[in-house]
This record gives sequence, structure tokens and C-alpha cells, in this order.
Amino acid sequence: MSPLPQHRTTRQPHNCFSRRNFLRLAAAGAGAAMIGTARRAAAADDYGGFAMGLQTYSLRGYPVDKALDLAKSLGISTLEFFPGHYSPSSTPEEIAAMKKRLATLGLTALGHGVSPFTADHEANRKFFDFAKRAGIRYLSADPREDSFDSLDKLVAEYDVRIAIHNHGPGARYDKVADVLNAVKGHDPRIGACADLGHYIRSGEDPVRAITLLAGRLYGVHLKDFAEPKKDAAGVILGRGQLDLPATFRALRKAEFPADACLALEYEEKPENPVDDIRACLAAAAAGARA
Repeated sequence: MSPLPQHRTTRQPHNCFSRRNFLRLAAAGAGAAMIGTARRAAAADDYGGFAMGLQTYSLRGYPVDKALDLAKSLGISTLEFFPGHYSPSSTPEEIAAMKKRLATLGLTALGHGVSPFTADHEANRKFFDFAKRAGIRYLSADPREDSFDSLDKLVAEYDVRIAIHNHGPGARYDKVADVLNAVKGHDPRIGACADLGHYIRSGEDPVRAITLLAGRLYGVHLKDFAEPKKDAAGVILGRGQLDLPATFRALRKAEFPADACLALEYEEKPENPVDDIRACLAAAAAGARA
């Protein structure tokens, strides 16, 4: 770019005005980041030192802008997006707009998913490109058995984690052992997103799952079911099989990473789940303090 022409005038040149604008905007951006950090710290105080997140599938009955406003109103600090709210096919402009919107609200996107992965390396790469541009730390995933050679290369190239999600009875990764066997011998950035509710449905102890997955646990879905069976009813946290105080103790003992995402996922009443989500968050806060 050629330099701007010199102006013979007593006014300050345009580049000085631009510098002031730049400094003002930079300060505003830094201020938004500090506000977001303060909000996350305050929110963590409510949950025993953990930043409480939300899987936005909980708010799937709302468009994304409304869902984000609701998340803020609920005191949420971090998010795991489901693809219906934030497409992995988003353009760079759409990603920039989302990052700006999240910064304004003091929210941080830590995860995204659930994403499918196969042996198609270039198809897999598109998810990693999206995550890197979006500043997302992990992709909750349902990887096919033939995808791991590709994933080993991509997690190393992008430094974005893969977190295998268990989907309950009949799914590819039903039991904790299925996840542990899948990640064995692979890059340590390939780990788990433990859906505690689905482990209940699978007849697994969700607290023991946290313990067994320690060191490779990059996401947790806080979810509760009434009974340990496939067609169990979803319930507000603590009213089913999930022992919340034991869950938080296990997370502390497992040294759950600060940049991993502990996310409430409430699947009931998609048309109007907000009151139940508030009840879940209150139960989680009480469990974290117990």
C-alpha cells in the first residue's frame, strides 16, 4: 500500500486520528475481555471453582441470538455449541460476528458438537479449520473406528482436542471402556466428553466414569435420568440417579482442566426449558458446595 500524501495543514494528520481510534477500539476490546474474565471468575465461585457452561442443545427451541441472551441471563459463562446454533460450515465473516457477539455477552465458546469423523482426512479437516477460527478448544465427537489415523494428525496440527461423546445404550461408545479402548495409544489430545446422563442410561456409574477418564476428560455434560435404563425419563439435576456432590468431588480429584467445558445439558421441554434449567443450575451450585 502506498503511503498517504502529505497534507500541508496545521491539523493533525489523519494517521494520528486513526491511531487514536485504534487505541480506543483496542481498549474497548480489552475491556470486554476483562469483563468476560471477571464474569467467568464470579460464575466459578457459584460452582465450587468450576465455570458452569451450557450445551446450547438445551435451548434448541430458540434461534441462536435468543439462546445466547438466555444463557447470559442464566449466569452461564461458557458454551458448548450444537451445530444447529453454530454451523461448522460458517464463513469467516460469520465466525467473526459470532466471536464479537460472545465477547459482548461475556461468554466463551469452549466446545462444539457432536461431530462425525471418518477416514476422509479432508472432510475431517473442515471441522478443525472451523474450530481453530472460532477459538474452540475441543470438538465433541462420534469418530468412526477408521478415523483415528486422521485425527492423530489433525489434533497435532491444530492443537484442537477431540472429545468422544457417549450416546447411551446401542451407541458406538456406550460404556466407559469403549472410550478408553478407542483412545488407547493415540495422541493425548484425543479424549472424552462424558455425558453423565447417558452413562446412567447405560448402567454405568457416572462418578466412576469421571475417575476412569481423568487425564483425557475435556468435556462433561451434566445430565440426570430417573432410572438406569435406555428409555429413562430425563429429570432436573439431583432428582434422579446423579450424585451431584460426588460428581464435583470427582471432578476436583480428576483435575478437570480449566479450559475444558463443564456444561449442563437439559434435553426436556425444548419449547420452554428455562425454569427447569434454572432449577438444574441451582441444584448444581448446591452440589458443588456440599
